[in-house]
Amino acid sequence: MEFSPQQLSDLESIRNVAKRYCRGVDRLDEELMKSAYWPEATDDHGVFVGNAMEFSEICMVSHLKWRSTGHCIFNHYIELDDDGEHAHGEAYNITYLFQKDEDILDTWYGRYLDVYEKRGDEWRIIERTCVNEGTTSEPITPMEIDAHKFRQGSFDRPSSGRTPGP
Repeated sequence: MEFSPQQLSDLESIRNVAKRYCRGVDRLDEELMKSAYWPEATDDHGVFVGNAMEFSEICMVSHLKWRSTGHCIFNHYIELDDDGEHAHGEAYNITYLFQKDEDILDTWYGRYLDVYEKRGDEWRIIERTCVNEGTTSEPITPMEIDAHKFRQGSFDRPSSGRTPGP
């Protein structure tokens, strides 16, 4: 399939929405996470079903039990609707969650099923359903490097207003 320049721009904008969500939740940046959703958007994360703004606020507290998290998106498939204002997507996700008080790595495997909506020139999520494929929890066995000399995972949490980079 050939894409017009506008469609290519739309696809990249939608991918950036998904990245904003991940960076927002991982950095505990509430405003960045919320910027991935329209104000009336819904999110079904199983343990929470409701308004995405409320979900974002809850995540800022619920994710404090991990010293760092890494929401990693793979295979982000997007279909643009013919109206140019809606799209549907499926993003495979693996999330690494390092427990705060123990050397345990919790890992979540699943998918995000999204409906995106374009208003003006901006794309955001209007509906998200989170599909769980499985979870694991394993003790962390450190590598044989001086890892303690690196900045640690909680170094830039929360990051409200922090630009990417050092």
